[in-house]
Amino acid sequence: MYELVIVQHQQPPPADTRTRVLDAAEAIVQARGVPALTLDATARAAGVSKGGLLYHFGSKEALVEGLMARLSEFVAAQFEAAFGATPAGPAHTARALLAWEFDSDYASDARINRACAVFLLAFNHDPALLDPIRAVFDGIRARLRQDGLPPGHGQAIMAACDGLFMAHLFRMYTPDMAEKNALRQALETLL
Repeated sequence: MYELVIVQHQQPPPADTRTRVLDAAEAIVQARGVPALTLDATARAAGVSKGGLLYHFGSKEALVEGLMARLSEFVAAQFEAAFGATPAGPAHTARALLAWEFDSDYASDARINRACAVFLLAFNHDPALLDPIRAVFDGIRARLRQDGLPPGHGQAIMAACDGLFMAHLFRMYTPDMAEKNALRQALETLL
C-alpha cells in the first residue's frame, strides 16, 4: 500500500512593489546598460503598472535616488557587520576594512554584483546622486581617523580595499589567491 505524502514548500513572501521595482531597475541597467532604463521598461520588468511604479517613484530621478539610498543602506550594513565581527582594539576600523574586503565572499553576492550598475546609473544621471554613498564612506573615513594609526596608514588600507572592490565591480581584473594573500600581508604591515 502506498501512502500519499504531500510536501509543502514554504515560498518566501513576494517582495513588496517598491522592492520589485528597485530590483527590476538594477537588473535592467546591469543587463542592458544605463540607456535601457526607462520607467516603462522598469514597470514591465517589475510586473507592475506604470501608475504603480509612479506611486513609489514619481520620476526617473526619484527611482535613481531610491536605488542609491538602498545601495547606501546596504553598504553601511555590510561594513557595520564586518566592524561588529572584528575584535575591538587598536586599528579597529582598518582591521574591519581588511576583513570586509578579504574575508567576505562578495564575488558571489548578486546584490553586490548589481552595485556597479547602480553606481554607473547614478553617475550618468547626476553625479550628485552619489552623495548618500559618499556619506557612508565619509563616515568610515572619520572612524579611520580615530583608529590611532600613523597618518595615511588607514587611508592607504581603505584606498587599496576600494580599488580591489572597484576592480571586481567593473570586472577589470581578479587577483588570484596568492596575490590577494600577498596584498593583505602588505596592508597588515600598515597596522
